[in-house]
Amino acid sequence: MTRMTVKLSEDHARPAEDGPKSSASARADRTVRVSASPTAGVQAPAREPRVPRGEVVARAGRKPPRRLTRRGPLAWAAGMLLLCMIIPALLVQRQHTPVTDETVAVREPKPAPSPPLQEAVPREPLVRVYLAGDQAIEKVTLEQYVRGVVAAEMPSEFEMEALKAQAIAARTFIVRRMADQDTTGVPVKGADVTDTVTHQAYLPIKTLKLNENRKKLARLSQAVSETRGIVMTYKGSPIEASFFSTSNGYTENSEDVWSNKIPYLRSVSSPWDKAIAPHYTDTVRMTLDQFMRRLRVSLPSLPASASVARKQQAYANAVEPRVLSKTEGHRIKLIRIGGKNYTGKEVREKLGLRSSEFTWKIRDGNIEITTYGYGHGVGMSQWGANGMAKEGASVEEILRHYYTGISLEQSAEFLPQE
Repeated sequence: MTRMTVKLSEDHARPAEDGPKSSASARADRTVRVSASPTAGVQAPAREPRVPRGEVVARAGRKPPRRLTRRGPLAWAAGMLLLCMIIPALLVQRQHTPVTDETVAVREPKPAPSPPLQEAVPREPLVRVYLAGDQAIEKVTLEQYVRGVVAAEMPSEFEMEALKAQAIAARTFIVRRMADQDTTGVPVKGADVTDTVTHQAYLPIKTLKLNENRKKLARLSQAVSETRGIVMTYKGSPIEASFFSTSNGYTENSEDVWSNKIPYLRSVSSPWDKAIAPHYTDTVRMTLDQFMRRLRVSLPSLPASASVARKQQAYANAVEPRVLSKTEGHRIKLIRIGGKNYTGKEVREKLGLRSSEFTWKIRDGNIEITTYGYGHGVGMSQWGANGMAKEGASVEEILRHYYTGISLEQSAEFLPQE
């Protein structure tokens, strides 16, 4: 029978089979003989009570490990750390514990009240503006278009009530045009209006966003937002809201400038322009020859030997203007020049004058023409509106002064909403 001898380490030593030996040296040399055969008849010794690990080590002559002998402060710190880890976990678990009939009832917060139902706000109608310089169409909302017109037509430094009056006039002009589906003067299809003075001057959005325009943009936006949707009407329809820069002290009746008489475009006084408008008067100079050619006046026949002084005097006598009549707005209605009759409007347009009220002087073969005011004179004077605002007039007072018998209504009454 083969026998195996197993050497036990000191940490796993057990009592010998053949009698008790208490010395450490005897236990270190002790061996156990184990039969290799499972059937070998070996009687198992009676097992002694297990000796605590610390005592075994002490009996072997070794000091116990420090972790077993000094467990006071470290054990306290470890215990506290363990509590810090366990308590939050227990709290989280309790928060996620489902509420049952046996748990304590918790009062739930009352649900927030539902917001009141609001009606859907209709979208603004779009205005399609033909930009003559870019030869492109810009699509903007109605209010964006009005802001672009105010930016182009009136200085942003004007009084706020004057800016508001301009906004309402600009909005009224385009609303009337769109309501009537009027596209006259537009050179391309798909546009409602141009950005030129043929209709209303207009600054596109890209121009308004430039750094130099940011300061005035705030004032313009305020004037537009505070008059949002408001238009002028006469007997239930948007009016022809014409306007111009500077009066000569009066506005014009529509029939003295255009062919038709419009009841709300009547001549009214406008004394504020003369006091505050920087270009209330303007003087242009040209030779008598230029003057006659622009008006297509025939030159008098003179012999080739005629002196220069004689020619100048002959021309002066031939073209000496003579006013035949004036309008209610104190502008020239009919004038005779070189044997031909002209309206004041014709002379203004042919000579490029600022107004149809003018005076003249002829000397040394030249003519000097001085004009008063600037523009056609029909409707609202912009400088006059600013003068009224400086004196404390409201936007409504300004509009009712320059547009006789008008009312103020919302543009939604006349345009379909998007």
